[in-house]
Amino acid sequence: MAKNSDYCNNIDLGLLLLRIAVGGLMLFHGVNKLVNGISGIEGMLTGMGVPGFLAYLVIVAEFLAAILIILGIWTRAAAFVMLGNMVVAILMAHSTHIFTLDPNTGGWAIELPMFYLLTSAALCLTGGGKYAVTRGRFLD
Repeated sequence: MAKNSDYCNNIDLGLLLLRIAVGGLMLFHGVNKLVNGISGIEGMLTGMGVPGFLAYLVIVAEFLAAILIILGIWTRAAAFVMLGNMVVAILMAHSTHIFTLDPNTGGWAIELPMFYLLTSAALCLTGGGKYAVTRGRFLD
């Protein structure tokens, strides 16, 4: 017999919404890089002494991993890739803003990158839920 609280607490629906939010919003960044290229990221990497070809991993994270997260395919693995991408993005492009506020909004200057990082971390811990295409394995 179901309890009343079972009808009010739908964790799996919440995980679906979280997957759509983080994957869907990140997908815009991935599509932009597919359409407009990654030369800016390559330049930042080579300027730091890192091989420029590693910029292609950004497309893997922001396009492919985003699609996998939305669909719920290997959710934990895809979220881990996105989390790693955001750690690198914050260190490369936003490190000077970590302890600053946006003067226009009063919000944290890196709140968007941190949104992607923290929601990806949450999906690493939870998996995609029952509305995911793949579930029940370590990568899901």
